[in-house]
Amino acid sequence: MWYNANMLKRIAAIMVLSVMLPVYSAEIPVDAKLDYNQGIDFYKLGMYERAIECFRSAIRTYPDYTDAYYNLGTVLEYLKQYAEANSVYKQVFVRNPNDYEVVYKLAYTSSKLEDYDKMTEYISLIPPSSSYYQRARELGEQTKISLTPPQKPVNAPSKIAAYSGVYENILSPTGITTDAFGNVYVATFSDNTILKITPDGKRQVFLKNELINGPISLATDSVGNIYVSNYNTNNVLKVTPQGTASVFVSKVDKPYGLHVEGNMLFITCQGSNSVLRQKL
Repeated sequence: MWYNANMLKRIAAIMVLSVMLPVYSAEIPVDAKLDYNQGIDFYKLGMYERAIECFRSAIRTYPDYTDAYYNLGTVLEYLKQYAEANSVYKQVFVRNPNDYEVVYKLAYTSSKLEDYDKMTEYISLIPPSSSYYQRARELGEQTKISLTPPQKPVNAPSKIAAYSGVYENILSPTGITTDAFGNVYVATFSDNTILKITPDGKRQVFLKNELINGPISLATDSVGNIYVSNYNTNNVLKVTPQGTASVFVSKVDKPYGLHVEGNMLFITCQGSNSVLRQKL
């Protein structure tokens, strides 16, 4: 993740400096510097709790040690202790509100805490001239998408069935799929038929014509089209929600399993020991 790869930007800088006998600002007490560098050493060893305590000790000695706050916050963020990380980042922000990397981190940790108003507020503080501007906007867009519930058709049932049960007397059932309205579709291999079972249990023939020959699997895409693997005729059909069928993929060697992911249809081909990807 981004914050993992870049979390120790300032730590990395001080590591280099420590090898070169760093020159510190005279106002930072020696004890604070020693705790700070020891925190870096513990981090390098993967001893995160010890590193956290060292950074805290440096801050207790010198409460305006912004780099210690920053590195403490990034380690806490790495450990997914978002509430504590957010609190620590605020200490950097009040001392330097133009540190837009920290402002971004405040937005990010606020999103993890589901405080979306604060997230939006922090994002708005990052100007277009900052290298974190685009990243902040992407965070806002990703959060917006994740919070938007999927659209359901009007009057669509929330569940296919609210109880366990059995649909009986289906001749050689093979593939099965559902649609957004709660209907169940079942392929019957020997009868070359696609049955439709409504949420109230009523059964009807959805499709039966010369194109269906040995249906095995069914899969549904995001707009309600149903795909049928025709084992006996080596093709895959596409059936619209209105029941109109056409050959979608031909010359497939013994198509068997189907799966839809996004705009891609995956087909297992028993005859060629392979999996075919087909864009929808």
